[in-house]
Amino acid sequence: MKRISYVILASILSAGFASCNYLSIDDYFSDEIKIDEVFANKRNVQAYIWGMTGDLRDEGSLYQDSDFPGPLATDEAFTMYGTQHGYNGMRLVLGEISASSPYSFSNVWTTSYQCIRRANTVFARIDEAKDLTAQDRAELLSLNRFIRAYAYYKLWLAYGPVILVGDEEIPSNLDLGEYDRARATNEETVEYICSELEEAAKYLPETYPLMEFGRPTKGAAYGLIARIRTYYASPLWNGGEAARRCFGNWYRKTDRVKYVTTDEYDEERWAIAAAACKRVMDMKRNGAPMYSLFTVQEDTQTPPLPEGVTSDPDFYEPYPVGAAGIDHLRSYSEQFTGEAVIATNPEYVWGRKSQSLVDNTRMSFPISFGGWGGMALTQKIVDSYSMYDGRSIDNSSEAYPYSESGFTNEQKSFSGYRLNAGVYNMYDNREMRFYACVGFSERFWPMSSTTMSGKYNQTVTYYYDSPNGKQNSATDYSPTGYVIVKYIHPNDAWDGDNARRMDKGYPIIRYADILLMYAESLNHLTKAYEIKLGDETYSVSRDLNEIKSAFNLVRHRSGMPGISNNDLADEETFQKILEIERMKEFLHEGLRYFDVRRWGIYEETENETIMGMNVDGSKENFYQRTVPNTSRIGARLVHKKLYLLPIPLSEIRKLPSCDQNPGWES
Repeated sequence: MKRISYVILASILSAGFASCNYLSIDDYFSDEIKIDEVFANKRNVQAYIWGMTGDLRDEGSLYQDSDFPGPLATDEAFTMYGTQHGYNGMRLVLGEISASSPYSFSNVWTTSYQCIRRANTVFARIDEAKDLTAQDRAELLSLNRFIRAYAYYKLWLAYGPVILVGDEEIPSNLDLGEYDRARATNEETVEYICSELEEAAKYLPETYPLMEFGRPTKGAAYGLIARIRTYYASPLWNGGEAARRCFGNWYRKTDRVKYVTTDEYDEERWAIAAAACKRVMDMKRNGAPMYSLFTVQEDTQTPPLPEGVTSDPDFYEPYPVGAAGIDHLRSYSEQFTGEAVIATNPEYVWGRKSQSLVDNTRMSFPISFGGWGGMALTQKIVDSYSMYDGRSIDNSSEAYPYSESGFTNEQKSFSGYRLNAGVYNMYDNREMRFYACVGFSERFWPMSSTTMSGKYNQTVTYYYDSPNGKQNSATDYSPTGYVIVKYIHPNDAWDGDNARRMDKGYPIIRYADILLMYAESLNHLTKAYEIKLGDETYSVSRDLNEIKSAFNLVRHRSGMPGISNNDLADEETFQKILEIERMKEFLHEGLRYFDVRRWGIYEETENETIMGMNVDGSKENFYQRTVPNTSRIGARLVHKKLYLLPIPLSEIRKLPSCDQNPGWES
């Protein structure tokens, strides 16, 4: 029987470590091998550590049964899908989430602490595996430490200050409630997670073979630190108005210590965040930058740069100095659609293959072509995209005008994208990220993997009486007349012979995020700082050239002019510009939910009424801004308690010393 067990174990190891999915190890030991055998040898320890991640969800699960509320709990998205099907972002904003019935958000609490418990077992017992070399031990402990820190990171994102259990081994036959303790303060939580990631990074490799894509690297640890430090420096956690409003009266009941700093602003946090981002930016491999933005070289289908741009003197220079020489639509789009090779994308500081992203494309696909057609974008998102020359829709030029009347007269083709004739003028002359992300009425859908006539090369409309309009279903339609198409490849199809979908990658940390967090952090500095991280010291200040260089890499990649000196001169002005840039650049990547909260603008953004096109009208009256005709709009809940999720009431009852989050019943 033992021989059979080890044969099974060997096959699991082989499959797991050859897989592109770093969460591929089953929870084998809890069912098949006693805990004493885990530490019998190196191979078992490896499998046990990887098995800790088995309960963690696919990070690319952004809409349904997800760990975090995601786009549906922001101004990015709206849907009529029934919340009983696991659309927890909608549940949250409709007031259906409570501490006693948090649905799947309780999964973060439960599985994270299970992971932490198992990691502590490894720390306590790893020396029992006598065939481990000193290097084996160091590498496995670093991996174990990273996984435990990542579990704490997810807890912090969801709930704020956490319960820290240190290295204490908690026997598996005891409930966590047997180790009742109070939550740490927010400062203690952040410093602990970052210190653990710093320690883990010492022995994590910089890269893995392509077949092991998705495993955490040194860059993944440094990238998480950069994100945590940036969030920690932001107003919600750093003495801002949102901190005072949400956490001003939040004290730990065991000693009356405040959980969150609400009275003192610490500018040095921004300096530390900037240094943490710069460390990732400075990483090298064989003398070249470890990470860079993904780009595709221009070809005959690439449209010329817009004429007449004067605000950015570098705009017409070759990328990365300017925007010339690359295809801006493909450079942005192909890293999400599956066209780019996921494992070799230099923009992934840490990423993974995501089956959830593949499956979720069906939520946007037209119902007449095998989809559900209801993962809607809001008019606010559509309006945020610039015109082709970088001007806003409220300040468009004669060369690239914006109009809310009439339709285009001719078909356009660029970068492999077809813009039909007869498209509403609102959707003409827009920046390339708009076409990469927004599905609008009269959009052309290639769906070229299917070979069935009538199932590919189709134009889709969302008028009430169209095949994909509201008349066909109470839930499977777009209530705004738009859908998210960011992850949909031109080959992707859900209906017809040979219909298939391309594999998708989800960037847990994308280099564009590092660049924009760096620019944001520098923007808030009023003096120079010397920040030591590990063995390196970083000099940071509000250096306008540094801010411009980082920010413009993202802008130029999208084909947009870089930031002007006038817009950069004022801290508040640039912050507002950066907020819009992040909304567009990271649309439906799960970041906006956290961004609007850390900036303290969640209530402001969510109080804006959701709008779209008139899906109750035929083509003649479809194209007018309107509030969707559904009670869900008025039922959306905006409340300061929604800055954090509730800790499951069942857990609070087990832990008398643990305080509930503000505003949630305990």
